[in-house]
Amino acid sequence: MTTRTHLTPFLEGWTFRRGAADAEQVALPHDAMLGEPRSADAATGNHGAYFPGGTYSYETTWTAPADAADRAYALLFEGVYGVTTVTVDGVEVAACASGYREFRASLTRVAPGVAARIRVEVDNSLAPNSRWYTGAGIYRPVWLESLPRGTRIADDGVRLVTRALAADADVEVTVLVADAGGADAVARIALAGATELVVAEAPVIDGTATVFLTVPAVRGWSDLDPFLYDLTVDLVVGGVVVDSRAERVGLRTLDLSPVHGLRVNGRPVLLRGACVHHDNGILGAATFATAEYRRARILKEAGYNAIRSSHNPLSRAFLDACDELGLYVMDELTDVWFQHKTPHDLAEEFAEVWPEDARAMVAKNRNRPSVILHSIGNEIAESGSAAGVAAAQELSDALRALDPTRPTTIAVNLLLNLMASKGKSAFDNAHYTGDDDPKAAAARAKKEKQATSTLANAVTARIGKMMNLISQLPAADKASRGAFATVDVAGYNYAYSRYRGDRKRYPERVIVGSESFPGDLPAIWREVERTPGIIGDFMWTGWDYLGEAGIGVWAYGDQPGGINKPYPALLAGPGAFDITGQPGAPVFLAQAVWGLLDAPAIAVRPMDVTGLRVGRTPWRTTDALPSWAWSGLRGTAEIEVYSADDQVELVLNGRSLGRKRAGARAGYVARFRAPYEPGELVAVGYRDGRETGRSSLRSADAVSVVLRPEPHAGGPADLTFVWVELADARGTVDFAASDTVIVTVEGPAELLALGTADPAGEDSFLDAEHTTYRGRALAVVRRTGDGPVTVTAASRAHGTASTTLVPAADTALTR
Repeated sequence: MTTRTHLTPFLEGWTFRRGAADAEQVALPHDAMLGEPRSADAATGNHGAYFPGGTYSYETTWTAPADAADRAYALLFEGVYGVTTVTVDGVEVAACASGYREFRASLTRVAPGVAARIRVEVDNSLAPNSRWYTGAGIYRPVWLESLPRGTRIADDGVRLVTRALAADADVEVTVLVADAGGADAVARIALAGATELVVAEAPVIDGTATVFLTVPAVRGWSDLDPFLYDLTVDLVVGGVVVDSRAERVGLRTLDLSPVHGLRVNGRPVLLRGACVHHDNGILGAATFATAEYRRARILKEAGYNAIRSSHNPLSRAFLDACDELGLYVMDELTDVWFQHKTPHDLAEEFAEVWPEDARAMVAKNRNRPSVILHSIGNEIAESGSAAGVAAAQELSDALRALDPTRPTTIAVNLLLNLMASKGKSAFDNAHYTGDDDPKAAAARAKKEKQATSTLANAVTARIGKMMNLISQLPAADKASRGAFATVDVAGYNYAYSRYRGDRKRYPERVIVGSESFPGDLPAIWREVERTPGIIGDFMWTGWDYLGEAGIGVWAYGDQPGGINKPYPALLAGPGAFDITGQPGAPVFLAQAVWGLLDAPAIAVRPMDVTGLRVGRTPWRTTDALPSWAWSGLRGTAEIEVYSADDQVELVLNGRSLGRKRAGARAGYVARFRAPYEPGELVAVGYRDGRETGRSSLRSADAVSVVLRPEPHAGGPADLTFVWVELADARGTVDFAASDTVIVTVEGPAELLALGTADPAGEDSFLDAEHTTYRGRALAVVRRTGDGPVTVTAASRAHGTASTTLVPAADTALTR
């Protein structure tokens, strides 16, 4: 975690109003949208999971300390979603319309000892303004910044670059100084590793000091060894330290070429990537450090080594986790340029907002070893036009000027670019946009839900093949090559069929799969491994998300099909992990393809939809889950076994169900069918005729409600995740069991959220009562003080359970 000595948390003591409603006490971060009632006629439509927009206000008071005459105080907002105005005692001090940009609100007008009223007005009433669930309000942390008023280290004023790395490392640290004037200033640098300490200094000349360090016996940062050093920068004037910065940094070199691909510290790296949206599932958009670390940790433990932010800059906390855990990052600037994707996005303000957005993103990423690519945009169809290519060049040049050490990329959907070059747009009628009468929209949603979905399912099933086929056309190449020429790495969305051909046509082009269907990974990875200059792939998505409701959710029976599902659709559905962090079969497929499984992995298609007509989507190749616990259900089980072995054998209650081919020749999955019966299901892997490993799933005996707190596994500890499970004495969760649970918290803590991964659930994540899904619910508890905390779950049909939480050693949120 990065430590910044000039920042302290400013999270408590806020009041919040929703429109003209009464004020309530809240702690930050806070997602105002999550408390809005969902409905079929909500303006965000399926984009924002049928939440409405709204207007909100936050207030607090701050008393300027005695040193306010000598120091400049400000509030640093990591992100506020909605058109935002900040006032101090009624005087506007900051404004921001860009929901993912960090910005400051000056407090210098407040005299020492005076209490000032700080008010943050947020207008998120115009919707939809995004293609996914955004949240609203002050959803990311706020910090109180304290800086000297005179000579000081400038904003974004510490810049570390590893110039060479072998047995030792050559490191250059540049310090930019504000208000240096004629001061006799010196920048003193200290870099501490596990044992060694390297110290050097240089004079400040014309506002800049450049310090060179040689770090002996260096440990280079990478995904395999994410070692971090402690960097301290002191600005010394007349022998007195007047300003300081402290950061955790990694030392690494980055090399990119069409011949050798991506090399980190001289070692070839292939990106095993996951696209990740910014919301935290049942927490909504609220950015809690523990939740961000948890997502990063679970993805890393599953075998991913790279994250693509989708489609906005990652939070500081997520980047802290990537630095610490060893995850490479493609940080993305925006989803929108100057053509609308939704009626109320920032397309018309794009020219005005992007330069500051880019500057803020680069400043946040400056000294982070995890960030290796900056993306200038996602699926920007106008990049197929002359004006779009010019904009791409301008953005890419600007990012390189801000940070010459990181390559740029753009994520291009060749189908969309081709359509745009023909004067068409896929965004005109792709979703309910909120432009028509709400009553008419509700009626249409009801009609869609009642109607059969045969046509929608048929069209949806062909989307994946259509994208790949159309992307092969010469016209698609023509509509994308201009934008690709402006960046260092060409990002292909859903167009892996072009990889080999384009590497021959454009020998200087470096390619990354910036977005892909999970089921295409076996074919994609074959291209990645055998074609030089292709540096990896990012799956859509590693983690499920709110909004874009239904794009990856299968329909069963007479449920509405297609990828834009009506209310009460809530989740997108394509995540390898669901919004609570439970894995699905796409995780196992990826692990098999990457050679990371030490035993076959078993997944079973849900037994409660056996025999129903299925409407699939290409964003979810399988709905199989890692469970053999489907009590009370009958029928034929469809079983998938994922393995890189030559063969797998499936054994049910001691009876062999046969052996089948696995590995690359079978797409890394063997499929079996068998009548479901309780007991144990075992998969055995064989290579060259010899057993390599085995795994098993069991059915559940009689179940009761069980509480299972997740152990603290590194990183911040401001939250505790507690599983509420319908499980037997062995801990086996019954995926067919369902119940309503009520969760209470006693002690110095609060229940922050309670929810499930139900793709169309209607219970609020903010209520203490929730219906389980697939035998589970997840409770998130936020500690408010020291001492033990008791969490109790009472169910209607499966009893009551309690657990006691004790404080972790590192509950403080510091940076």
